[in-house]
Amino acid sequence: MSHDVSETDVELGRTSEGRPHPVRPPSGDGAAAPPVARVEASEAEARALAEAAREAEWRRPSFAKELYLGRLDLSLIHPHPRGAAEDAVRGEAYLAELRAVCEKMDGQLIEREDRIPDEYVAALADIGTFGIKIPREYGGLGLSMSYYGRALMLVGSVHASLGAMVSAHQSIGVPEPVKMFGTEEQKQRFLPRCAGGAITAFLLTEPDVGSDPARMSSTATPTDDGTAYLLDGVKLWTTNGVIAELVVVMARVPEHPGGRGGISAFVVDTASPGITVERRNAFMGLKGLENGVTRFHRVQVPAENRLGREGEGLKIALTTLNTGRLSIPALCAAAGKWSLKIAREWSGERVQWGRPVGKHGAVAEKISFIAATTFGLEAVLGLSAELADTGATDIRIEAALAKLWSSEMACLVADALVQIRGGRGYETAASLAARGERAVNAEQVLRDLRINRIFEGSTEIMHLMIAREAVDAHLRAAGDLAVADAGLPDKLRAAAKASGFYAKWLPQLAMGKGTVPGAYQQFGALAKHLRYVERASRKLARHTFYGMGRWQARLEYQQGFLGRVVDIGAELFAMAAACSRAEMIRNQDPQQGQGAYALADVFCAQARLRADHLFDRLWSNTDDTDQLIARRVLDGDFTWLEAGVLDQSEGTGPWIAAWTPGPSDVETVRRHYR
Repeated sequence: MSHDVSETDVELGRTSEGRPHPVRPPSGDGAAAPPVARVEASEAEARALAEAAREAEWRRPSFAKELYLGRLDLSLIHPHPRGAAEDAVRGEAYLAELRAVCEKMDGQLIEREDRIPDEYVAALADIGTFGIKIPREYGGLGLSMSYYGRALMLVGSVHASLGAMVSAHQSIGVPEPVKMFGTEEQKQRFLPRCAGGAITAFLLTEPDVGSDPARMSSTATPTDDGTAYLLDGVKLWTTNGVIAELVVVMARVPEHPGGRGGISAFVVDTASPGITVERRNAFMGLKGLENGVTRFHRVQVPAENRLGREGEGLKIALTTLNTGRLSIPALCAAAGKWSLKIAREWSGERVQWGRPVGKHGAVAEKISFIAATTFGLEAVLGLSAELADTGATDIRIEAALAKLWSSEMACLVADALVQIRGGRGYETAASLAARGERAVNAEQVLRDLRINRIFEGSTEIMHLMIAREAVDAHLRAAGDLAVADAGLPDKLRAAAKASGFYAKWLPQLAMGKGTVPGAYQQFGALAKHLRYVERASRKLARHTFYGMGRWQARLEYQQGFLGRVVDIGAELFAMAAACSRAEMIRNQDPQQGQGAYALADVFCAQARLRADHLFDRLWSNTDDTDQLIARRVLDGDFTWLEAGVLDQSEGTGPWIAAWTPGPSDVETVRRHYR
């Protein structure tokens, strides 16, 4: 995972005009850094950049995309995809080796010292952990995405920061984009080094730039001879940046003779002169995370270190994230499994009013939720990873849904565990151990999980990004109807074109297998849930169509509506994944399959309640009032409500720290781990 705390925002609107303002190149020989002013970009320009960066074509089928269009294509996920037997043999052997290493690590040592010991990093490097997904011909292990996910579960169960370090390196650090977009020379040069333990990072966010890369100020100015770029800028929230040996940096290349410029991706060696890690950041969780602020001053980057062409940086980042996002569901599934174990053991040990607390209804409800949701978390991860491994489908929506849904549900699971543990759930593991009790770090897990709703695209950004993909067919059909500044003649022509699409599509939403009582009978007790998924998929598609008809070009501003549409689809995807996984387990082991069916059944029942509630809120909500109140809050109408408290942050500094180009005036805090 990127763990560069923001991600490119993909808006719903489309425009045929506008692009980001270029940074003016320097005069003279190109050796001086360009002046870096705050780059401004209009809403239309920001949308145009995001739209140009996304993958526009659908060359392979997508289960989730079809789901949003009202079609449950079960053939894409059932039978559950499985990897090759040879991959499983190598994967299982590696997991056994990794477990032996992880069992010697102390997660509470990381928590106390706020640092991952160098010997832990070395131990992981020795068994190839930093090259799990790197092909064997480049020195890596060449394991599948499925086994990578399982490896992350093991590492993350020692300490979340350990999982973050490994996943930030492999999911969007240097290995993945080089593997996907690098030349053969770049692969030969960088991948063996990464597999051998050279930790890497991904640098996109800046102090004043998060999900709006159109305003990026970092520049990579070509030298006159064209052999290199001079990199200038400051990057924020650089996970692994404090210890990274190689980094992928996004920077704006100015327009220049022989080059189109634009935001581009570069592999940079952090030993290069002009790089300063100015500080190591601290957070509410993830103690031990090597996340910092990195300054580049006239850093010479060889032209052969550019990934892809100039202007393709954001496309490279977004494409890499299609599978890179699956690291977060893996860490969330690990937290769910641990929470279930603790809930089971504690709820059988703790006695209140003559009975174990787990036998009281209020606690039993939470245990059921934890167990069912953990099954769902593993099902979503397993299906998404196996789909990624087969390569037969386009998983951009599936991976995004897995990240979105898992990050939200895992937080609910951890919160339920803290509640079950009561006062001990709020108490730290160190405090529990100091008074002789088992050092259960429930509060730490809750803190650590919270960042996953922000990492690699916040929940709000993920809603917009998934919505853009989910309604892509509608936008294509609507054409200029979905463009705010299109003229009346263009809209009339678009309406005629759209009518043809909807004349064929809408009748298909009237009836389906979900209305047939005996449909999906091969799933036994779970058939009723798949019938619900099929019916709800068509219902969701109809509501999306109503939204398109009602708001047209203004649909992109209905973020509450779009978020609920996405969340309904996420629940349906999770239900389908759970049913497919339960059937797979039953075929492998009928006895364990009984338990899997029971868990899938209760999970789907709970998910249906959540989906039904979201359906109700599509049209019955307080969205308009919320917008009005928010505007009044921002206008200062309710400052009287803030009276009576102290704000001790006042006067401590600006909301966003300003930066200027040039050399650093502080000593680097970069740490060498080997």
